[in-house]
Amino acid sequence: MKEVDARGLSCPEPLMLAGEALKNTKEPIKVLVTEPHQKVNVEKFAKSRGKTVVSSETEEGFEITIS
Repeated sequence: MKEVDARGLSCPEPLMLAGEALKNTKEPIKVLVTEPHQKVNVEKFAKSRGKTVVSSETEEGFEITIS
């Protein structure tokens, strides 16, 4: 599973990194973000592309698995 560490980055960087990762692999990806609004934006982005999204909160922010 490819991991995209976007913790501490400002929008739209987490979206851009997630989009690039989705283009370059057919495997599930894990996106790490810090802020709740980043989590929501990445989830919406992935769902708009027909992907399945599972999110969880961690000590350092949020982990979003996109498949």
